[in-house]
Amino acid sequence: MHPTILLLCSDAVIRSVLEETLKGEGYVVLPTGDLGSAVDRLREYKPELLLIRPYIDNMAGHDAAQYLRTKRPGMRVLMVSGLLDDDRLRYRQSLQSIDVFPKPFTAEELLEKVRQVLGTKRPMGSTATATA
Repeated sequence: MHPTILLLCSDAVIRSVLEETLKGEGYVVLPTGDLGSAVDRLREYKPELLLIRPYIDNMAGHDAAQYLRTKRPGMRVLMVSGLLDDDRLRYRQSLQSIDVFPKPFTAEELLEKVRQVLGTKRPMGSTATATA
């Protein structure tokens, strides 16, 4: 069985592209656009990974991730961000055990990072071509 990923992204287009890419690799994807819906998903599912953007519902992604981890301890977090040159982001990342992945990226680069964070291998026959 493939790992489950909680995809928290307020931008519907980006969320759709990421969802399609992850599902194409065989992951179970729980897409949501806001923090309240993410909490609801955690009541029903136990995702291994939270894929999140830097800001959700006017809240820093790090804070949202930490809050969601109170509902699902041990859940890994991968933040997709173009803000990697921000010292504050790197500092918080190190304190909170959050992996940060730089934009822009290809679908294959994202999938490779997800596999790395989850400690999984590439399934045979998978083909990823989208770019985010």
